[in-house]
Amino acid sequence: MAIPKSPPDTVQDVLRDPEVQRLLAHPEHQGLELAKSRQIYTNRSLKMDEIALVGFDMDYTLAVYSMRQIEELAFHMTLQRLVEKRGYPAYLTALKYDHEFVIRGLVVDKDFGNIFKMDRHNHVGRCYHGRRELKLDERRALYQKNEKIRLSLPRFAWIDTLFSLPEACLYAEIIEALEGRGLEVDYHRLYDDTRECIDEVHRDGSLKSELRKDLSRYIERDAELAASLHKLRSGGKKLFVLTNSLWDYTDAVMSYVLDGRLPEYPSWRNYFDFVIVGAQKPSFFAEHRPFSELDAEGGIVKPAVDALERGKIYEGGNLFDFERLGGHAGENVLYVGDHIYGDIIRNRKASQWRTCFVVQELEREIEYMEQHAAEVQRLGELDELRVRLDDLINHHKVTLNQLDRKLERGGPVPADLEQRRQREKRDLELLRRAFKATLAESCGVEQRFERGANAYWGLVFKEGNENSRFGEQVQDYADLYTSRVSNFLYYSPMQVFRSPRAIMPHERVTVRRG
Repeated sequence: MAIPKSPPDTVQDVLRDPEVQRLLAHPEHQGLELAKSRQIYTNRSLKMDEIALVGFDMDYTLAVYSMRQIEELAFHMTLQRLVEKRGYPAYLTALKYDHEFVIRGLVVDKDFGNIFKMDRHNHVGRCYHGRRELKLDERRALYQKNEKIRLSLPRFAWIDTLFSLPEACLYAEIIEALEGRGLEVDYHRLYDDTRECIDEVHRDGSLKSELRKDLSRYIERDAELAASLHKLRSGGKKLFVLTNSLWDYTDAVMSYVLDGRLPEYPSWRNYFDFVIVGAQKPSFFAEHRPFSELDAEGGIVKPAVDALERGKIYEGGNLFDFERLGGHAGENVLYVGDHIYGDIIRNRKASQWRTCFVVQELEREIEYMEQHAAEVQRLGELDELRVRLDDLINHHKVTLNQLDRKLERGGPVPADLEQRRQREKRDLELLRRAFKATLAESCGVEQRFERGANAYWGLVFKEGNENSRFGEQVQDYADLYTSRVSNFLYYSPMQVFRSPRAIMPHERVTVRRG
């Protein structure tokens, strides 16, 4: 005879258990939550026990750069090229880099010489011409003429990587300097020249040559990175590096970051099953270049290979051959990178790989929000109050309209109808005043909060009440996102990352206060 199964415990049953209460209340268990700035956030649920292969980009992913130092270096090297090779005035070399003036997610408009930030609906928010912020009427005249912003048009350039921040700052500074002297600026040519010069600085190795002279100045060693990679390997994962950097620079940076960190891994290469340099992402995910095998000096040993082997160095390659030769494909692969297009969006469109987006700025933004939790809470309260007042205003407007129609019909009416009508008008006026005051306070709190995060652009992930376009892309394309690779140290290699329940505006329950 089968023994009937007992019904599963309810939450109430479990929480009534004295032992559970003891564990929840134990002093040693208080405050154990991982700091929000070091957590891994989930847009699409992912089971790590289904991941066999974890890949990493290098720059701004495994190697954490000191952003201000490297951006300033790129700014001045590019400026020097513009003066020496493109004929720009020598006095421009005195321009200074302002790291606060540029963030990821900005758009350059080459028709008007503007830089602006958009929300998730492609609505233009804050906008600057040179270093001057455009007023609301100026912005509306340019960008709200029933015309949808299409970033695919040649007139627009999307600033979506940390490497591209110096060019945006340089573009604005040069416009400000030249127009301040009464000179006319060809905005298209200026951006194209700036873009080409900064590409040259990266492509010809001159920037990386400067970095290699003093890696400790430009790269922050993450003390927890080695242990994080070891934990993934101990959990049965194979690891690989897939970077656009060439071998000589990759070897120098990775040696500085990982060599000698753990006794089990005397060389950084011991952590990884496959090392692929010069990958030319995003082309890696779309084209069919062969893998070339390199020697320890970066020379080509084999121009094409028929297998990927542990301990060897490869250059180039493509997604299809990597999956075929590496033995892992689709949702068994997790790729971790910092480039929203080259590492995440193009990857997701071409493959079934799972993705984790590293957003270095996330730590600063979360810490800022925690320091200003009172303002965040107040914005939520004001938003609830605004919705409540809006509902009441609509209710009183309907009631007043009904009373007006009764009076307009003529004939016998109740004696107190006019008194009721006047009372409704007074109440409606009071509610409108309250709504206007609520809106004004909300705008003031939001402006102070946003400007405190960044005086020019506010938060990277927000534009006003909406997600920024950059924030929306992170939400749409990255399965996971986090501030640094070493955050994996605080999670099991078998972790189930569960995305929060998605809700639409009508599903939100608003608590009505009496």
